[in-house]
Amino acid sequence: MNRVTTAAVGGALVLALAGCGAASETAGRVGDAATTVGVCTEAVRIATVTPDLADPQVAADRAQAAGRELTDLAERAGNTTAGEAIDSLATTMRETTVDDLVTGPANWVQRKTEQVTALTKACGL
Repeated sequence: MNRVTTAAVGGALVLALAGCGAASETAGRVGDAATTVGVCTEAVRIATVTPDLADPQVAADRAQAAGRELTDLAERAGNTTAGEAIDSLATTMRETTVDDLVTGPANWVQRKTEQVTALTKACGL
């Protein structure tokens, strides 16, 4: 092979490899976006379950369990902003006490609603 042919083949190889890298990066971003949408959808589903205040202890236990589920989802979010919004909501849910649900249910619901709104905004839902 002469130098011109070698240079042309080498240049084509570099372009092909660069194209593969860009395609791989794009596929990674699409995968992250799909993961984030799935995680966000699941987080909203978990967070919008209304507690049955007839038994505040059971309601607090369920809120805390939901908080643990949300913590796991936050770790899987492909988007940092969405992950932080899910984590903030998870903290509120994990820290729910019987007292929150007995003496200040409106405040608890308001805080949770604000965090779900922030979550849907962060997720683009």
